[in-house]
Amino acid sequence: MSAGDQGGSFLGGGGVSPWAAAARQGKDGGLAFEIHGHELQFLEAELRPGEAMIAEAGQMMFKDASVSMETIFGDGTEPPETGFFGKLLGGAKRVLSGATLFMTRFTNMSGGPARVAFSAPYPGKILPLRLDRYGGEIICQRETFLAAPQGVKIDIAFQKKIMTGLFGGEGFIMQRLTGQDWVFVHAGGMVIERELAPGQELHVDAGCLVAQTGTVSFDVVPVGGIKSMIFGGEGFFFARLVGPGHVWLQSMPISRLAGQILARAPAHFEGRAGASWESNGDSGSSAGSADDSTVTWGDSGSDGNDA
Repeated sequence: MSAGDQGGSFLGGGGVSPWAAAARQGKDGGLAFEIHGHELQFLEAELRPGEAMIAEAGQMMFKDASVSMETIFGDGTEPPETGFFGKLLGGAKRVLSGATLFMTRFTNMSGGPARVAFSAPYPGKILPLRLDRYGGEIICQRETFLAAPQGVKIDIAFQKKIMTGLFGGEGFIMQRLTGQDWVFVHAGGMVIERELAPGQELHVDAGCLVAQTGTVSFDVVPVGGIKSMIFGGEGFFFARLVGPGHVWLQSMPISRLAGQILARAPAHFEGRAGASWESNGDSGSSAGSADDSTVTWGDSGSDGNDA
């Protein structure tokens, strides 16, 4: 986030973290919003009469009663004359980029200001990015888009080089966000920004890339020798970002977080209240043995002998 994106609180209450931001109505003509919290953040936006936002399904936290909610096909930027198959094709492209076929539109139907809020899907930071400050276009990682004012277009961005397609991993298919207003993307863990000079090169794990401006080129480069590829723990290829342009990086992508949780998950048994072990072994085996056992479940219609 640039220094110009930071601001104070205007929607009320709560501590302001270094990654909180606010935009006031009338200051730049854009959306009025505030980001609350630290690690588990949420976005609160104030809509003017008739103003609307789009968001991925399931991200809403709360809304005023005067804010209507409707499911729309795509991002709402398709012209009215676009036919069903045209909209279907556009939706299919968004699905490939990590977005959903349907999105949710929130519109202020009252004559005064109204609020709607969206929560982050997992611990991290919500980044407010003003598209017109970056040439009207941001290329972001799959599934990082959270919400935006209606009018922002969500499309697919393929990396065109064959090697990048084969080994680019999460950076091969990305989302292209275009428009002139704010967009809100979510990053895992902490976020760092880098401004790359023309020709300047940065090597990153593909999953740690959140977003880049359209002027930054994306490619892949081997991590090193065979030993480094096999035992280095970083895979076979790094993402190579070449300037000029701006990049946003995250310290904990969701894939890495999920891998850490899975590695520490308990045994495969998934129980619930009322479960008990019952041995299928012979009479000499332990009733609590997990080697040859089945699970039986309590039933409200039992004859009372289960105790």
